[in-house]
Amino acid sequence: MFRSFVHRARKTALVFVFLLPFGLVVSPETLFALSSHTQPLASNIFVEIAKKQNPAVVNVKAKSETAHRNFRVPRPGPGQNRSPDPFRDFYDRFFGERPNQRPKRGSGMGSGFVIDKEGHILTNYHVIEGADEIVVILDDNGTEKEYSTTLVGSDPKTDIALIKINRESGDNKDFPFLKLGSSENLEVGEWVVAIGNPFGLSHTVTVGVVSALGRSIGAGPYDEFIQTDASINPGNSGGPLINIEGEVIGINTAIISGNTGGNVGIGFAIPINIAKGILKDLRERGTVTRGWLGVMIQKITPDLAKSFGLSQSEGALVGDVIPDGPAAKGGVKRGDVIVMFDGQQVKDMEDLPKIVAATRPNSVVDVEVIREGSQLTLRISIELLEDLQDTVVAKADLLGLQVQDITEELAKNLKLEGSEGVLVSDVTAGNAASEAGIRRGDVISEMNRSTVKDMRDYQNLLASVEKGSSVLFLIKRGGSTIYIAVKVG
Repeated sequence: MFRSFVHRARKTALVFVFLLPFGLVVSPETLFALSSHTQPLASNIFVEIAKKQNPAVVNVKAKSETAHRNFRVPRPGPGQNRSPDPFRDFYDRFFGERPNQRPKRGSGMGSGFVIDKEGHILTNYHVIEGADEIVVILDDNGTEKEYSTTLVGSDPKTDIALIKINRESGDNKDFPFLKLGSSENLEVGEWVVAIGNPFGLSHTVTVGVVSALGRSIGAGPYDEFIQTDASINPGNSGGPLINIEGEVIGINTAIISGNTGGNVGIGFAIPINIAKGILKDLRERGTVTRGWLGVMIQKITPDLAKSFGLSQSEGALVGDVIPDGPAAKGGVKRGDVIVMFDGQQVKDMEDLPKIVAATRPNSVVDVEVIREGSQLTLRISIELLEDLQDTVVAKADLLGLQVQDITEELAKNLKLEGSEGVLVSDVTAGNAASEAGIRRGDVISEMNRSTVKDMRDYQNLLASVEKGSSVLFLIKRGGSTIYIAVKVG
C-alpha cells in the first residue's frame, strides 16, 4: 500500500515538472525537498536560526538610582476586561507610579540586538528609561562579555531606543549583527522565533507564529503591534522577533500575563518597519521629528455614522480642533470626518496619527473631509510636533467614559436639545459607569448637583472625585432626564 502511495506521489510530481518553465528541470526528489522547506518543523531551520542569530542578541542591564521595571503589559482598550489580574502591569509609564515606592538602587533587565558591525543596538525605550548606566552582555564564542554603551537616541512614543557599544581600546573587530527584514507583508500564521533574556535566562529561544497584525493595545497613538504566541516574558523586552529567513521583523515589547506575570501565549512586538522609519532620526538627531495636525479624533461607531449621514464607519471623526493649530488654520471643523490625508486613505481612527506623524513638518498636504454629507478638500500646512502636542485619540477617564463638547452640528445631527452639557461618545464595558447604566449617546448635564455646561466643567468636577466615593449624574436621554449614581473604584 505504501509503495502504491509513493508511486502515485511520484507520478503527480512528474506532472508538475511539465508545468514548469522550459529549460528548468526539477526532479521529484527536488519537489519533495521544496515541500519540506515550507514545513520548517520538519527541518533544522530553527536550529540554524538559533546558531546564526544568537550571537547578535544581547542582554541589556539598565542601572539607575530608582526602582526599574523591564516589561509592560498592554492597557485594555474599550470593551476589554479591566481587572488587574490578567493585566498586571510590569511597566507603569501608562498608569503612573505605584504609591509608597521608595527610590532605591535598581537594575532593569531586558534584551536588544545588534544591527550593524559598528555595534549599534535596538531595544525598547522602557528597558533603558531613566538609566544612569547601560551595559550589554554579548556571547563571544561561548564566553559572556560585558560592554558599556552610549545612548544614541530614543523615542518614547514608539518605545524604541538606539544604543551603541563602547569599544575597548584597540578593539576594531566587527560585531555580529542581524539583518532587518520587512514587516509590511507579514501574514497571520507565519513562523517566528523570539530570542531574548526572559527572567534573566540569557539567549532563550522560543518559537511560535504570527497570531494577528495591527493590534492596538492602548500604548499610545502609534499602536500597530504584531501579536505572536511565541513565548515571551519579562526580560524579553527589546529582543528580536525573527522570521524563518533569519531577518528581524519585530521588537518584542509587551505581553498579556496571567496571575503569575508570565506568558499566556499572547505577546506583542513592534513592527520592524516602524523602527526603520525612525532609525535615521535617532542616529542623526537622537530624537524623532514628526508632523502635527492639531486635532482630537474618535472612532466612528455605527450609531455615529448613522447620525452623521455616513454610508460607512470609515475615517476619523474630529471631536475637537486645537486653536491656532495647523488643522484650525486649514479650515478643519468639529464634526468633520477625515477620510484621506496626503493621498492616503484613513480607514480607521488609528490610521490618522501614524500617517500625520510620518509627514515632514512644513509640508503642505491635501486633507479630504466629509462635512454635512459633502466631501471637501482642504490644504493644510503641517507643523512640527512638540513633546506636549499630538494628534490626540479620545481616551476613557477614570469612570470609563469618553466625553466631548456638544457642537451645534452634533446637536443637530443627534437631535439634541441645546448644546449645553457633554456627550458620552463611548463607555468602557465592565467599568463603573457601564455597570451603573450610563450609555453612549447620553448627555451629562450635572455632576454631584453641579451644572456641567462643557468639557471644562466636567474635567474640573472630575478632578475633585475621590476613589471610593459615588458620583451622582443627571443624564439627559431621549426626551427625559434620569439620575445615575456611579461608584468610583
